[in-house]
This record gives sequence, structure tokens and C-alpha cells, in this order.
Amino acid sequence: MRIAHTMIRVGDLDRSIAFYTQLLGMRVLKNKEYPSGKFTLVFLGYGEDEVTIELTYNWEGPEHYEIGTGFGHIAIETEDIYDLCAKVAAGGGKVPRPPGPMKHGGSVIAFIEDPDGYKIEIIGRPSLPSSTPSS
Repeated sequence: MRIAHTMIRVGDLDRSIAFYTQLLGMRVLKNKEYPSGKFTLVFLGYGEDEVTIELTYNWEGPEHYEIGTGFGHIAIETEDIYDLCAKVAAGGGKVPRPPGPMKHGGSVIAFIEDPDGYKIEIIGRPSLPSSTPSS
């Protein structure tokens, strides 16, 4: 078994696709319209075998959804957390928690928000050393 996706309802599909593709480097992996249900599903991710994000756009739905109390955040690892956060900010995205060490741990993390206000934790992935010291 594996986690398949995280689903988020969005009010402006084009705006959300632009955020995830242009600022976070994801690709649209699948896009399907359901005319009888009046909704569109768009799956985004970094690769076919990776966990994806499902954006659900209800054609007659509200332009804004309240953030549910059960949803926490999406987490994305990156090798250059500072560069990614700068790119998000330069692209008009919000970075409410800039990169820095976790309060109770050593990882460097940040939080950004997508256009609908969903929190995305950015985790700095440590670089592997270029050479391993010999014993």
C-alpha cells in the first residue's frame, strides 16, 4: 500500500495549477472533467509513481472554501529550501514561516501557502556529503 494523493477543493483551478506548477515545479499528471457531476479533477506531482495532489474544482461551487479543521498540511522536501521560498515569494506567494530550524528538532523547515490558503510545509533535505571520510 501507499499514500495515493491529498485532495484539496479549490475556488480557481487555473490559479491553483499555476501555483503548483510554476512555483513548486510540479507537473499536471492527469486532468479529467466530470460533466454529469459538474466538477474537474487535476492530479499534480513530481512523477508518475509519486504521491500526488488532487485539486477538485466544483464548477458551481464557491470561489473560496473554508480551511477544514481536520486538514493539516502538505509536506514537500527540497534540497534548497531558501531558494524555493524566495521563488514562491517572488511569484507572489505567501511565506508565513520563513526557513529556519524546527523549534523541537534540527530540521530546517518553512511554511508557504497556496492561493487558497492551504499550508505547505517545506522541509530542507540535507545534502549528501560529496565524499565519505575513510576510517
